[in-house]
Amino acid sequence: MATSKEMTEGKALPLIFNFTLPLLLGNLLQQTYSLVDAAIVGRFLGINALASVGASTSVVFLILGFCNGCCGGFGIPVAQKFGARDYSTMRRYVAVSLQLAAVMSVMIAVVTSVFCADILRMMRTPESIFTEAYYYLLITFIGVPCTFFYNLLSSIIRAVGDSKTPFWFLLFSTVLNILLDLFFILVLDWGVAGAAIATVLSQGVSAMLCYFYMMRHFEILKATSTERKFDKALARTLMYIGVPMGLQFSITAIGSIMLQSANNALGTACVAAFTAAIRIKMFFMCPFESLGMAMATYSGQNYGAGKPERIWMGVKASALMMILYWTFTFCVLMLGAKTFALLFVEASELEVLHNTELFLHVSVSFFPALGLLCILRYTIQGVGFTSLAMLSGVSEMIARILVSLLAVPTFGFIAVCFGDPTAWIFANAFLIPAFIYVYRRILQVKKK
Repeated sequence: MATSKEMTEGKALPLIFNFTLPLLLGNLLQQTYSLVDAAIVGRFLGINALASVGASTSVVFLILGFCNGCCGGFGIPVAQKFGARDYSTMRRYVAVSLQLAAVMSVMIAVVTSVFCADILRMMRTPESIFTEAYYYLLITFIGVPCTFFYNLLSSIIRAVGDSKTPFWFLLFSTVLNILLDLFFILVLDWGVAGAAIATVLSQGVSAMLCYFYMMRHFEILKATSTERKFDKALARTLMYIGVPMGLQFSITAIGSIMLQSANNALGTACVAAFTAAIRIKMFFMCPFESLGMAMATYSGQNYGAGKPERIWMGVKASALMMILYWTFTFCVLMLGAKTFALLFVEASELEVLHNTELFLHVSVSFFPALGLLCILRYTIQGVGFTSLAMLSGVSEMIARILVSLLAVPTFGFIAVCFGDPTAWIFANAFLIPAFIYVYRRILQVKKK
């Protein structure tokens, strides 16, 4: 029988570390099959195919980021009610979130699929890779419901303190994705489209396994027929929290789209380098994202339990873990960036290798800013101030737009390398005072 876990008692650091570890392993697995997709495509199909996969990376982040943000937001009221031990209302939130997910995911899939070609043209995708990029993006959009439901179900399970169960399903899904990649690309010769189909099918399998396991093994989540009825008031609360979180990712992605569009105009070699570097960077970013997700659940439970002072304890513990990890990562990427780049392209592709290494060296130097961003943003979201977290995404968007419009045309790829670090610094300039404001507010609420 699966068990839920409260994080409202005990030392913050071991609680957060133990909760983060399965999240981290899960995120690493997700990034692993993203790496595998790109590596198989780059190695077996060539640099143009690799550029096709990467040409729309930021658009995928815009759409899937919105979905994932909504899912994370839907899990916050669940975590808060779990912390408050109001299990009936918690189950009603779960039921309504599943109903909302069904409608939202299908609508998003239909709209994005219809405008897929227009999106790629807007991004100035080179004609030499347009067709393959179109099929890759179209299949990804059609598979939005699979991604939406997997992330929602994982968010619900994490909200009740179990970060291990989603990991095991994701492990199976990752292995399946790699096998399907090899089968679709090498045996069936489906090219870039095969990589997209493999990812969508793997996400779908994870979603189904998560749902059936959750309904069968989590007694606390088994709702009565009355609790499963749609409730407009609960739906409004979920949308009020979830949509700003989704928009935060989308707003951030708008800046990324501008940056990637500017990079696309620099040519196929820069697009391929950007694709490889982003995949590697996302892999090494996983601990920051995992710490943030853990803090969302931790802060949500403690806020619901009326223990806001524990939230500051959690922030300090997370910051310490973040700095220790960054020290390790800095050494690895400064010394091994080119070695990682060779996973994607041949040693003869000197321009791609140089640009990939340059991008990673710049990014890892600013990882502490990214780690602080994740910790503060998710903590603010966990206590329900999702609109403030969304505004930090606006700061990121502005920074990336400024870099793409003013710096990239003048300085070229080196300016692309500084796009994300500039955005992280802009976001923290907003998040630090925002967190101070939120923390003081919740302390005042407790005193009343």
